[in-house]
Amino acid sequence: MSATKEYSPFRRSASNTLKGSAGNLVEWFDVYVYAVFASYFEFHFFAQGDTNSQIYVWAIFALTFLMRPVGSWFFGRFADRHGRRAALTFSISLMAGCSFIIAITPARESIGMSAAVILILCRLLQGFATGGEYGTSATYMSEAALPGRRGFFSSFQYVTLVGGHVLAQLTLLIMLTTLTPEEITDWGWRVAFAIGGIGALIVFWLRRTMDESLDKKQIDAARSGKDKSAGSLRELLVHYWRPFILCFLVTMGGTLAFYAYTVNGPKIIQASFADDDVITGTVINLIALSVLMVLQPFGGWLSDIVGRKTLLVFFGVGGVLYTGFLYTALPSAANPIVAFLILCGAFVIITGYTSINAVVKAELFPAHIRALGLGLGYALANSIFGGTAPLLYSAALSTENVTAFIVYTTITIGASLLVYIFFLHNRGLNWLDNEEELSAKRVVVEVGR
Repeated sequence: MSATKEYSPFRRSASNTLKGSAGNLVEWFDVYVYAVFASYFEFHFFAQGDTNSQIYVWAIFALTFLMRPVGSWFFGRFADRHGRRAALTFSISLMAGCSFIIAITPARESIGMSAAVILILCRLLQGFATGGEYGTSATYMSEAALPGRRGFFSSFQYVTLVGGHVLAQLTLLIMLTTLTPEEITDWGWRVAFAIGGIGALIVFWLRRTMDESLDKKQIDAARSGKDKSAGSLRELLVHYWRPFILCFLVTMGGTLAFYAYTVNGPKIIQASFADDDVITGTVINLIALSVLMVLQPFGGWLSDIVGRKTLLVFFGVGGVLYTGFLYTALPSAANPIVAFLILCGAFVIITGYTSINAVVKAELFPAHIRALGLGLGYALANSIFGGTAPLLYSAALSTENVTAFIVYTTITIGASLLVYIFFLHNRGLNWLDNEEELSAKRVVVEVGR
């Protein structure tokens, strides 16, 4: 009997983790399909021969991040008042609709500048949806995880986040081996966006059957108006501004490094092998990103043993030391194996942040404000530092000033490292595991394990 009782909660936690992370996989597939196929569809939306078209494409990529704080506020408030499941189902529906619209939007030759306008509007809405997805899914997966194994289970958020990038790269690889570059440019990229839309519809059905992680009494109190603090921006900024700022600072260096490594890194490899064999570059990126995906549960499991702070400090120190080497050595790596190893080195380092960042931030806030505080703190840092990384790197390349980008990235990671060292703790009370005790004491903690 005892074995059954022990196994049943584990199985339920695993099931909810699967359902919660499936939507994350699809939403980030849609995010990365844009990045992976950008060079194939840019002239469908911008004039051929325009030397700034690549800048425009990445500017739109960065622009969508401006909507993430708005999405995190809306969906965070919604999730804290109406439950995590309802918010996650809503966000995936919005993502699906926009993917289908992009897939069928006529080219610039047919409708002129309206094509670019439609692309921008759809990407803004997808940024809005993604802003809600991250905070709510991080909250849900941290709450649904078993105590003592929260690091392991919550790490699957980034398994699926990176998995979205892997699937986008795999989609491109399949097309490269079955279609000509002209066919991909003509209609293949549309198929990729349509796949994302279909996947979102499947996840919509899955999410309707997952458990709700927010207590029913809390939902009823928020809906009836008895608890006006739930999902309240005023509650967050007045009573929980310290963990809110800490959430922003924890995210700052990590999100910049994530996009600097996982978007710019593969882009460098694609450019390096473009003249020789574009498939080689795609295969390197696909395998390296698969390695990053597999590393996430290991990092989460390790944090349950040695503590969250240990892994964050590992990332911070590694990021400060490795970023300059990555951006100077990778462009000149002519050997595929060497290029793969250099990129994987960066991925090992970033795992110290990605595998546990969701649970670290979830531990900062009580349940009634968790989705809003986690989501908004992340989204603001993500918009300022993460989403702009590909754009800033492209600008640095065009002006032959990559050193400035290296310095900027290294300093930002270093600033977050100081936060990890001086403001986080490996052990102690946290809002996920000790909510009743902390509520009784009316204290605000910085971080748990």
